[in-house]
Amino acid sequence: MSKQLHVISFDIPYPANYGGAIDVYYKLKALHENGIEIILHCFEYRGNHAPELEKICSKVYYYKRNTSVLSHLSVLPYTVYSRKKSKLLENLLKDNFPILFEGLMSCYYLNHPSLLNRIKLFREANIEQEYYRGLAKATDSFTRKIYYSLESLKFKAFEKNLESADVLVAISQSDRDELKSRFPHKPVEFIPGFHGNDSISCLPGQSDFLLYHANLSVPENELAAIYLCEKVFSKLSYKCILAGLKPTKRLEKISSAYPNIELIANPDETEMAGLIRNAQVHVLVTFQGTGLKLKLLNTLFAGRHVLVNQLMLEGSGLDSLCHIANQSEEQIELCNKLMLIPFNQTDIIEREKILFPQFSNKAQAKRLSELF
Repeated sequence: MSKQLHVISFDIPYPANYGGAIDVYYKLKALHENGIEIILHCFEYRGNHAPELEKICSKVYYYKRNTSVLSHLSVLPYTVYSRKKSKLLENLLKDNFPILFEGLMSCYYLNHPSLLNRIKLFREANIEQEYYRGLAKATDSFTRKIYYSLESLKFKAFEKNLESADVLVAISQSDRDELKSRFPHKPVEFIPGFHGNDSISCLPGQSDFLLYHANLSVPENELAAIYLCEKVFSKLSYKCILAGLKPTKRLEKISSAYPNIELIANPDETEMAGLIRNAQVHVLVTFQGTGLKLKLLNTLFAGRHVLVNQLMLEGSGLDSLCHIANQSEEQIELCNKLMLIPFNQTDIIEREKILFPQFSNKAQAKRLSELF
């Protein structure tokens, strides 16, 4: 087993305040604690350099994305081509350590001849062609609909490059099965998402509000939030909170029409953690079943009752820990019921049985280390 590892991240994974960044950051942290020396390569597009990463990585390289119009004209997905950086390849070739590619968007150099004899792991976060197809359906913007549809088609063609990876690491059981069917000659492992929980931190008891939290700038999440506002939360007599990054003007307008709904924009890490721990009911719905929803995993470690639709659970193996309702009428009824039921120690013990060790960062870092 190599004790050194290159990690190519699609973003600067700190602050870890949305799903993809959470998985990468806590993976780096767990690998570091497992004795792995990490050389991190990350692309800038939402924030500044993060000194916190230098505490867990031996070296951190930052690259600027090429966001010119020409990047959109490539036959490759824009999110892949814009991460083409010769300096990245040059830095990878300074040694012979294994390389972990985080998501298809970081895979421009996956099949490069210079890396032919390197151990290369691919970490899947979504089946990208399906994810972008879902985004195209979720957005009302004609321009974005065209962009997402084109990205979906480009990712479908680009996916063949995964043949150059030695191991494919899926984030959910259903994604593992799909990757196995597409790449039958490749080893495919299921390693769930990494997260910011070393133990169950749920608070026993009861409170007076429901919560939906997500990166609200993502069309899929905005669609879910609007659905909850109009079809579920507005039908309840309890306080309901939507919390997350960059809510759109559309969501602000819709949520403000209902006196029992509060929108909290861009909460910091401490505020979000408090909301998650104190909510009586977490209502998590999605209309897109790709990947493992890290907000679900984080909520099960830190929150009280969790109400989901079936798509939110797809491939997770977490069904027994959640209350499932797929139609708005069922969701309203279940919300009203759960608001009256205190969360107790028995619920916490049940979560510990299911979440450990399969969803433990420490155990999963050890498994990942063994792959390279």
